[in-house]
Amino acid sequence: MRNMDEDNITRAVIGMHASSGNPRLRVLMTSLVQHLHAFAREVELTEDEWFRGIQFLTQVGHITTATRQEFILLSDTLGLSTLVTALNNKKPQGCTEATVFGPFHVEDSPRVELGGDVANGAQGEPCFVSGTVVDPDGRSVPHAELQVWQADAAGNYDVQYGADEPHRARATLNADERGAFYFKSIRAESYPIPHDGPVGQMLEALGRHPWRPAHLHFMVTAPGFERLITHVFRNGDQYLDSDAVFGVRSSLIADWDEHPPGHAPDGTVSAVPFYTLNFRFVLNPASAAAAPAGRKKTVAVG
Repeated sequence: MRNMDEDNITRAVIGMHASSGNPRLRVLMTSLVQHLHAFAREVELTEDEWFRGIQFLTQVGHITTATRQEFILLSDTLGLSTLVTALNNKKPQGCTEATVFGPFHVEDSPRVELGGDVANGAQGEPCFVSGTVVDPDGRSVPHAELQVWQADAAGNYDVQYGADEPHRARATLNADERGAFYFKSIRAESYPIPHDGPVGQMLEALGRHPWRPAHLHFMVTAPGFERLITHVFRNGDQYLDSDAVFGVRSSLIADWDEHPPGHAPDGTVSAVPFYTLNFRFVLNPASAAAAPAGRKKTVAVG
């Protein structure tokens, strides 16, 4: 194949993919090539700009480790993660909305009993979380499993402190036979995604901040229902309308109610002010189509 130029190169590349034995891969790569080439033509990409782009992606790869996934951070901050979530999680009216998986999920998090202390020593003001898991008709979903994780008052997740540190502000528990759940944790705080790498430099160059509004992560599963991956955001947070990863849904915003020192929901007496959060999760019954498989590893980016 010879004499490639700006008019025939796209057709030539797509033609080379025609013999692929993987139809879906062929569709994906054909569209990718078409859009990449169209982008280069539209902006009249210079060789210097192309090379800087290669350097940027190289830096993203170099900083990525087992506990820091800069490529997912890049996807998040470009809105691609939210777009893919929206495309793959269309739900009936009334069901709890999904949002981005978030960067710091860990498989096999510590299991706690109902009412247990999820914080496990994490920095932060005490918060008692409760709620129910129901179906679209309001019927209880008994014994649903909830995985919950969040950042501490310093804006860090437990895995950011090192692999040898114990898990904190992270746990797995099951709702009771009425679909009710409750546990003790800490008040969610806003925090910046890691911005000391190439993605942070990109945000700075674009005049964007790296902050996420305060939230708790939840993954809720139960037999016969689609898995729900979502956040619950703290009402009043200053970053609700400028989330660096575009994850906020109005239906996922809830009140963290402040209480003076005194009797707490778990029957203890708190010597300091504490907060309560109550939220109802409405699961979508499983359809004939299988739910997309989730990520299997710790993905720590921000």
